[in-house]
Amino acid sequence: MEFSSRTRQKHLRLAGDRRELYPHSLQFYLEPPTESISLVEFESFAIDRLRLLKVVENLGVSYVRSTDSYKTKLENELRKLKFPYRALAEDDYEARRKDHISHFILRLAYCQSEDLRRWFLQQEMDLFRYRFSQLTDGLMQKFLEHVNLSFEAVSEDLKTELANELCASTPGLSLPKVKEQMFYKVGLADAVDLFRTRRVFVKDGFAYVPFKEIDAIVLNNYRTKLSKALALTARSLPSIQSDERLQPLLNHLSHSYVGPDYSVQKNTGKISLEQIDSLSVKSFPLCMRQLHKALRDSHHLRHGGRMQYGLFLKGIGLTLEQALEFWKKEFIRGKVDADKFDKGYAYSIRHSYGKEGKRTDYTPYSCMKIIMSNPPSQGDYHGCPFRHSDPELLKQKLQSYKIPPSGITQILELVKGMHYQLACQKYFELTHEVDDIGFSLNHPNQYFTESQRLLSGGREPKKELSTSGNSQQKNNSQESMNLNSTPTSSNTTADTELEGLEAYFTED
Repeated sequence: MEFSSRTRQKHLRLAGDRRELYPHSLQFYLEPPTESISLVEFESFAIDRLRLLKVVENLGVSYVRSTDSYKTKLENELRKLKFPYRALAEDDYEARRKDHISHFILRLAYCQSEDLRRWFLQQEMDLFRYRFSQLTDGLMQKFLEHVNLSFEAVSEDLKTELANELCASTPGLSLPKVKEQMFYKVGLADAVDLFRTRRVFVKDGFAYVPFKEIDAIVLNNYRTKLSKALALTARSLPSIQSDERLQPLLNHLSHSYVGPDYSVQKNTGKISLEQIDSLSVKSFPLCMRQLHKALRDSHHLRHGGRMQYGLFLKGIGLTLEQALEFWKKEFIRGKVDADKFDKGYAYSIRHSYGKEGKRTDYTPYSCMKIIMSNPPSQGDYHGCPFRHSDPELLKQKLQSYKIPPSGITQILELVKGMHYQLACQKYFELTHEVDDIGFSLNHPNQYFTESQRLLSGGREPKKELSTSGNSQQKNNSQESMNLNSTPTSSNTTADTELEGLEAYFTED
């Protein structure tokens, strides 16, 4: 008993010391992690934050960010994935630690290209905006001091002197409210967004910012710091690429899909070849509908198209025998005779079903893999039409599929904002005549499954956003990698430690 009591006291002292590392639940992520962590924790933290950022992206397009429904859904996700969502929750050291480390892991993964950096920056900004808005006035003030944003408070005498100007220049504030509100003198460079939108009073090179508008200043400051940090991290890529432990994991995360892999389907063999034409019109996502049409028109697809479409067909239930028959009949209609097909193409089909070579059971491509890898070139039909098509050609294609003009405008706006999966989600809603599909679309086979379920009356369109509970995944090179709640690495043991992570986040 004596030993137990001493041990407990020791643990409490250690916990108190560790909490000093994260005095606030919110931070600018200026100091990289210096501790050693296992690959199990590395993968687990990263996947949970990636799942959260995917939800943030979806909510940011589907809901107005200031609404109660947006805040409720995001709070539920933060709670479920164990990220801090209350500023002073007791015993939240582990949640704060997870928040800190997971941010830096994804910073490594998403610094590798301009598109990835832009996406990561946007989602982290939206997440930060929500969490900052949840702080009380007192905690906001403490946070500003913590991140060295100690703006000069306007004295009561000066505020009284400028009351009329402050009232006229600050939307939503009456004269009595001006007197109640705290104002700060902020350099014009820091308040440029508020100045552009004419939401602050400006005098002698300073903006007089009410406390309720200080979030815009903080967000601008955070954006600047994070953008610079991503650029600096990108300069460390050669060091990362030489690390055989890190690089495969980071490449996987930047293309990662968090959901079922559709390698095993309950309806295997239940779909006949005669059904494919009609299914392609009513239940195929645009990428697969495009591939099917190209195959029917030219009786051939290049390797990228055959892989993307062939694995999709495998995922919706085609057996190996059906796949061989399907591709052989189509190719023979073109310039390939039966003997050439058997010698040149049949092997790759059997290989994709795990019957040749390494006997790997290849999984259908997720949306992220299609969007981020192997872009199509001239004569190719694979890829994501929302990501890889010229906007005008995409518009013509949507018109030919009888999508209404208003719907096409919505889709093109999402494409312009680089929300390709959400554009596909909107395409689903328009082609199935539902207002809200009720799920976050991340996989072509998910599109097919949900379409069939909806068309068969198997479910009502949901009004609540949901995310898949199954987190089994496979990496983009098709080497098996388990990323469940206790993920393991494909090339190292769980006991391997990753030391000195700070070297990857700071400039040499």
